[in-house]
Amino acid sequence: MASKIIFISPDEKLTVKAKQVISELGEDIEVMQGSLSEGVELAKQAVREGTNIVISRGGTGSLIKRNLEIPVVNVEINGFDIVQSISKAMRYSNCIGVVGFENLVKSAEKMNEKMEKAFPIQIYTAMVKSEREVEQKVLQLFSMGVGVFIGGNAVVESANKFGCHGMLLESGKEAIAEAIREAKHILEVQMREKEKAEFLKSIIDFAYEGIIGIDAEGKITVFNPVAEKLTGCKADEAIGRVIDEVVENTCMIRVLRTGESELGELQHIGETSIITNRIPIIVNNEIRGVVATFQELEKIQKIERQIRKKLFLKGHVAKARFDNIIGKSKAIREVKMRAAEFAKVDSTVLILGETGTGKELFAQSIHNASHRSDKPFVAINCAALPENLLESELFGYVEGAFTGAKKGGKPGLFELAHSGTIFLDEISEMSPKLQARFLRVLQEKEVIRIGDDRVIPVDVRVIAASNRDLYRMVREGSFREDLYYRLNVLELKIPPLRERKEDIPALVKYFIEEKSRELGIKPTGIKNEALEKLTSFSWPGNVRHLENIIERAIVLCAGREIEANIIDEALNRHGVDADLTSRADNLEVESNEGILRDMEEEMIKKVLQETGGNRALAAQKLGISVTTLWRKLKQLRKYEKI
Repeated sequence: MASKIIFISPDEKLTVKAKQVISELGEDIEVMQGSLSEGVELAKQAVREGTNIVISRGGTGSLIKRNLEIPVVNVEINGFDIVQSISKAMRYSNCIGVVGFENLVKSAEKMNEKMEKAFPIQIYTAMVKSEREVEQKVLQLFSMGVGVFIGGNAVVESANKFGCHGMLLESGKEAIAEAIREAKHILEVQMREKEKAEFLKSIIDFAYEGIIGIDAEGKITVFNPVAEKLTGCKADEAIGRVIDEVVENTCMIRVLRTGESELGELQHIGETSIITNRIPIIVNNEIRGVVATFQELEKIQKIERQIRKKLFLKGHVAKARFDNIIGKSKAIREVKMRAAEFAKVDSTVLILGETGTGKELFAQSIHNASHRSDKPFVAINCAALPENLLESELFGYVEGAFTGAKKGGKPGLFELAHSGTIFLDEISEMSPKLQARFLRVLQEKEVIRIGDDRVIPVDVRVIAASNRDLYRMVREGSFREDLYYRLNVLELKIPPLRERKEDIPALVKYFIEEKSRELGIKPTGIKNEALEKLTSFSWPGNVRHLENIIERAIVLCAGREIEANIIDEALNRHGVDADLTSRADNLEVESNEGILRDMEEEMIKKVLQETGGNRALAAQKLGISVTTLWRKLKQLRKYEKI
């Protein structure tokens, strides 16, 4: 295999000198000798064997450049080389002729005036474009009285033919070394560009998407394997053809004409539906082509289903952050500050607060502010599932553990939350049996699947929440004391909405904007009288209750500004008289808990009567969960038989 760079010398003297310079520089460059057409043939053969760059001189270099499509570096003729040659020629005649290709003749003409002034000589030049013109130009100058000629081998031979002296133009070592340095630089650039091209080709060929590129004439320049598969046309058959001849229903020519990108467009190739992006290639404000990337619609949908399934199985993502918790009241600011401190450590957190206060928002925010933020956040409501189902969800099971067990078994939520956070809401509703198993997880940091004896280590941060007084439950014997103290390492109490009423205007504004967007209704404002009614309400269901009322008010106002009567109607439909509630709220400040409990009992009784005993509907009207309603019914003195 030939060298990446070769030196083609037109004469013996240059050959010897080039080899000396190459040796001194320690380069691995092959030197070949051949003048003009002979040199061209040598260059062609070398290129076929893998040569990238040719170094040559004069006419031979010019001919090689015209006949080959690779870089040709000429050994430049400098003034010093010409002066030396003229000095030698003066020994034979004062009338000197310089015959050669453009680079030699122009260099000689630059030196002409200075040389003629300094020496009693006359210099004539003649430029040739091909080897065939050499003898004619030499004869022409000979007839003008030229007695000695300077040039390449062909010039020397022609001069000798007419009985004149011929001086072979010689290049200095520095000119040869400079040509070698330039050739090496070009080779380095070539290698970098080739590497980039190969890298880009690999990306295009192995891309999951189909990629097609066209030039300014609409002809295909890029056609990757995915495009081959979708169109049924091979790349070597497609490249060079007009895009419309290869791809049906394409709009790439339109993008080429308009210069406007087309993204996420549905297109059909045969019976295959694809989603395609078409983007113009603009260079110096001119559209030089278009590139289209596309994927099969069915594959996109399949990937989306897989991702959704994977996210569901591997754990939920915590979306909320502390900035999402609305409110600037002192009460909420203090809780947020404390929660932010809790996020810095891995200790177990117990979040206490009434229903609807946003306990899960705080749990998600703590997770997202912790070093586990890029790990799973798994949440489960312990009151939402029966004991046996909750046990299998939390701890997982092996195949055959019980009737209906999934083939291959199933990992529990503690396993799915590994290295992340698990949030156990309504922890007070966990049965004594599960409390014992859960305590073991906290103590040993390991789980055992149902039906298995293999211990699985887990690294999970636990955040639990309850809207009940766990300490009282411990005294009553319905909640394990040792579990309570394991959970209550860091305690966070979320204030009810009635204790931070100054946050209600900001919450109302937020819910109006959010619910309007969800419902597809233009956001509206709210009258001061309506806002005052909301502020004076006691909000037994807290922020969740307020959210439900605002949603109903937006629907009822039908795009108009929310007025006081709309709030009255929205509250009444939730089984609450707004004026009565306002008065009750004032009494709350002055009265004891017994009065408030009696009012709550009356409210629940009224809503249950309206819904015909439908607890799900009653809970919705009251703005609380079914579980909370069920627990309140158990606690009420007057309605134990309801």
